[in-house]
Amino acid sequence: MENLYATPNSELTPNSDDIHYSGFWIRVLASLIDTAWLLILILALGWMIYGAIYFQSSDFTQGYPDLFISYVLPFLLTLVFWHYRSATPGKMVLGIKIVDAKTLAKPSTGKLVIRYLCYYLSALPLGLGFFWVAWDRRKQGWHDKIAGTLVIKEK
Repeated sequence: MENLYATPNSELTPNSDDIHYSGFWIRVLASLIDTAWLLILILALGWMIYGAIYFQSSDFTQGYPDLFISYVLPFLLTLVFWHYRSATPGKMVLGIKIVDAKTLAKPSTGKLVIRYLCYYLSALPLGLGFFWVAWDRRKQGWHDKIAGTLVIKEK
């Protein structure tokens, strides 16, 4: 697959009609794929560290290793995928990627961190920030608008 990041000589511009924004449902599917593989990883690591008690306990967390594998590890893995591939595995499977909204280039690491943290803002009012993708002209969720990113279809 060719590299589709805009270069200074590229014909694609942030306002170009050739950009195909990724809509709500394809992003939901990508999120479900990512949730599935992350859940499998988290449960496998939890079982390896804690054994069967990991699945039987009603405690919010089993300790510091559980906090790491349940919260820090998904954050780090997501950022690594975004940084190196501009997409998580779910987005890669579906042929979509994250780009800078102004340049269509690879977003900076700072923008990616802001995007991830703003997922929480998008989720707070009953997920309205995620549903916003369905109504927005450029298919941006609140996390995309705040971070200055777009999710587009690779060609």
